[in-house]
Amino acid sequence: MNILGISAFYHDSAACLVQDGKIVAAAQEERFTRKKHDFNFPKCAADYCLQAGRIGVNDVDYVVFYDKPVLKFERLLETYLTTAPQGFTSYAKAMPLWLKHKLWIPDTIKNELEYEGEILFTEHHQSHAASAFYPSPFQDAAILTIDGVGEWTTNSLGVGNGNKFTITKDIKFPHSLGLLYSAFTYFTGFKVNSGEYKVMGLAPYGEPKYVQQIYDNLIDLKDDGSFHLNLKYFNYMSGLTMTNDHFATLFDGPRRKPETPLTQREMDLARSIQEVVEECMLRQARFLHKETGLSNLCLAGGVALNCVGNGRVLREGPFEKLWIQPAAGDAGGALGAALCVWYGYLDNPRLTDNQRDFQRGSFLGPSFEGAQIEEQLEEFGAKFKKLSDAEIFPKTAELLADGKVIGWFQGQLEFGPRALGGRSIIGDPRSEEMQTKMNLKIKYRESFRPFAPAVLREDVSEYFDVDCDSPYMLLVAPVKESRRIPMTEDQKKLFGIAKLKIPRSDIPAVTHVDYSARVQTVSKEQNPRFYDLLQAFKAKTGCSVLVNTSFNVRGEPIVCTPADAYRCFMRTEMDYLVVGNYLLSKEEQPQWQEKDNWRDKFELD
Repeated sequence: MNILGISAFYHDSAACLVQDGKIVAAAQEERFTRKKHDFNFPKCAADYCLQAGRIGVNDVDYVVFYDKPVLKFERLLETYLTTAPQGFTSYAKAMPLWLKHKLWIPDTIKNELEYEGEILFTEHHQSHAASAFYPSPFQDAAILTIDGVGEWTTNSLGVGNGNKFTITKDIKFPHSLGLLYSAFTYFTGFKVNSGEYKVMGLAPYGEPKYVQQIYDNLIDLKDDGSFHLNLKYFNYMSGLTMTNDHFATLFDGPRRKPETPLTQREMDLARSIQEVVEECMLRQARFLHKETGLSNLCLAGGVALNCVGNGRVLREGPFEKLWIQPAAGDAGGALGAALCVWYGYLDNPRLTDNQRDFQRGSFLGPSFEGAQIEEQLEEFGAKFKKLSDAEIFPKTAELLADGKVIGWFQGQLEFGPRALGGRSIIGDPRSEEMQTKMNLKIKYRESFRPFAPAVLREDVSEYFDVDCDSPYMLLVAPVKESRRIPMTEDQKKLFGIAKLKIPRSDIPAVTHVDYSARVQTVSKEQNPRFYDLLQAFKAKTGCSVLVNTSFNVRGEPIVCTPADAYRCFMRTEMDYLVVGNYLLSKEEQPQWQEKDNWRDKFELD
């Protein structure tokens, strides 16, 4: 039984293939087209999935789309009628895409895939809930989904057992925690649907100065986590922006223009909205636990990528265990939709061991073997050495210990926004200069943004105040007290970005200014080559941690192919590149010649 899940036409289009209940392949379209957050029909991703499953399109039993476009179109029309004539510009801008693609999904699927079989549809938050529960290790669990908006739902609570789940409560548009966070993303000068990570990373530099103003004016938050927004301050219902003049008046002036210097106001706004969202997540988790009495919680939706909030739910909430869908945003809807058909529609049994999930480490994308790697590298005239497994790990560890920044390309491409050791840029976390070097010279992004630690699973509690699996880099935990460097009285008086230069621990490159870290645990079972590298680095240095960030530069998707990796390597100040068993030194490469201004191709996020 072959089921192909599709998400498309909003952001982060993706495809997923489920064969007899097993997640065989999943990928985002952006990884193939090199257009970040590509929303077009995922033809390349779908072709990859069919290839990975060793089938043709005629072998597909069902194609399932991750939401119901007619219901979404109904929301668009009702919203326009409610706000008319103010919303005409927004409405007119949206219509061409709706009339060309979104209302004709069955025709688009048939034409793009040359598919003649059955096409099904799930609701948006049903797809999110399925992507959270079905791949989880739990036989029963509470389910929480939070995002901007689906058809009408923006936030749902549910419960899953075996092969079934039920959504028991929801909140509907225009009241949305995801859109509230995106409004602050927009107002602080970042791009909606991609800059939310920056707001989360910026928050520790600020003070919660505006929390009470948010509660008093923007959101009426109840004890059970339900809420209403005061729509007076927002423009997303009728305009092309997220906020309006009332919002600007409330928060001390106009929106920060993108790419201009950050001020203390933006840092305080980020801290304030982060605290409000965390409180909402905690209240909803407590209510869910009270209603269900279950010990496990599954999360999905874009807000489930807020790993600081997830960390607080784990530490302070009533649930014993969390499982968060690695592709928690719209891309993961393709996976959830496919699993909805296998379990919900076809009523196949589902058995778990309450230990291992079904996500396969989220290594669900393309991989490349030796001959393919050599062929792609040789097209550039690249100079490389092929090493054995016995050589490649200790050699890479030696280079890392020497302060080198390395592009690490191994095995299958990750599904979701995080690089987990398949397509990563790695460095030594003990270096005080590593964060600034990687941000400014490698990633070409803002200096304040933190990097994540990858740590051996068995050693995680030696470095961080957590002792559970976190393979998908979706939990933030405090750095162990014993590893922290206390601040002096003068350092405690510093504000804003001035805090950045103060070493916080003996692994400063992955310790954020509030002594926190976004932890990835690495196990031999799920990620054997990255595990072996960490073991080699530990043998060399005594440290079980590496800096791990995604293999891309700002505005570019994570690399997919060896050719993508080589281009990114040559365009940055990375020192070495490791592709499979092939080692490349920057100093030995031929001079790089750009055919055009490559940066113009990527839209800054």
